[in-house]
Amino acid sequence: MGQWLTDSLVKGLPKPKAGNRITYDDGDKAVKGFGVRVTAGGSRSFILNYRTRMGRERRFTIGSFPDWKTAAARDEAKELKKAIDRGVDPLAELEAGREAKTVADLATRFIEEHSKEKNRAGTTANYQGQIDNWILPKLKHIKVADVTFADIDGLLRQVKRGEKKDGEKKRGGPYAANRVVALLSKMFNLAIKWQWRTDNPAKGVERNQEAKRQRFLEPTEITRLVDALNAHEDEQAANIIRLLLLTGARRGEVLKATWGQFDLSKGVWTKPGATTKQKTDHRVPLSAPARQLLSDLWTEAEAAAKRKGAELSDDDWVFPGRLEGTPREGIKRPWEEVRKAARLKAVRVHDLRHSYASLLASSGLSLPIIGQLLGHTQPATTARYAHLLDDPLRAATERVGAIVDAGNKPGAEVVGMRGQGNEK
Repeated sequence: MGQWLTDSLVKGLPKPKAGNRITYDDGDKAVKGFGVRVTAGGSRSFILNYRTRMGRERRFTIGSFPDWKTAAARDEAKELKKAIDRGVDPLAELEAGREAKTVADLATRFIEEHSKEKNRAGTTANYQGQIDNWILPKLKHIKVADVTFADIDGLLRQVKRGEKKDGEKKRGGPYAANRVVALLSKMFNLAIKWQWRTDNPAKGVERNQEAKRQRFLEPTEITRLVDALNAHEDEQAANIIRLLLLTGARRGEVLKATWGQFDLSKGVWTKPGATTKQKTDHRVPLSAPARQLLSDLWTEAEAAAKRKGAELSDDDWVFPGRLEGTPREGIKRPWEEVRKAARLKAVRVHDLRHSYASLLASSGLSLPIIGQLLGHTQPATTARYAHLLDDPLRAATERVGAIVDAGNKPGAEVVGMRGQGNEK
């Protein structure tokens, strides 16, 4: 059934009792296969029937009436026919677009197939938090192939302002914004590898300037911290913080420590690669106070196991969590309480590691030794503590300066240098 289609004709076409009915364009200037579909519900849509070069019959929906006028829909059908003659399959392209991967798909694959296999659990959790808080609310439904430089740049600015969605405020800032963009860059590099797109839209996005942060605890601050730990009611959390301060270990290494990692008779802690940032085993000696702390903890844990009719094993956690067989998850709240009680401003848990290194450097130990104790694989990572090596050197040269300066003062006794007696 065909008629020359006009707006008035399309508007007046009767509704079928069920299903739909198509009225095709007819006449000298008609486009073959172009028509209008009317459903039992009364909706009207322009369609184009065509056959691909492979002989497959297809039906493409151009758009709804009256959003599309008949003349405009007919012109669109003409253009589609030209493309079809060149071998294009409009419906296949549309279906491919619908099936194209979104940023949400990319985020899921990144976490499951990359981060969980390559990174520590803490790193993966941090990535997931950035994805949930910032990336998905803005980019979730956008196709991976459609994300632009402007999308990434806009997200960086949004995170910098701390604005999440619909005016809702969420903790952000310039550093957080840089981390989100770095994560997106990593994700889109993988998207290229997975052939989901051909370029990285995060490349070239200008990051926020970051001031290098160096926070080390002074001896007086360490004294206040120790006093606060002794007074804190969460003894397990206090012991975790003590071990961090005594070893310079990372928080995750301490929280995931098992008794089999320690040889208290030799005073050695062998951290398995699964818990270290470098993914390699890291063997470090323990100081006497650290050994004493762990020995006390072992005695307490062994006694607790015996009360349950069990024996303490190498696989048992040094700091067990609330759920049986799991380690303690974190110390965020206890740390904030201890930090405030010790009157420590702008100090993070990770700064205990920096403080450990600074004490080593100020004691005159070399950067290679400090790097080995911290588990650094790159000398540049340890180099941040180089300026602290000046302290013991400065103290030594000041001693010489004091002797020389004393010789310039009236009435001062000049001490001759070895091999050069004071002749009269």
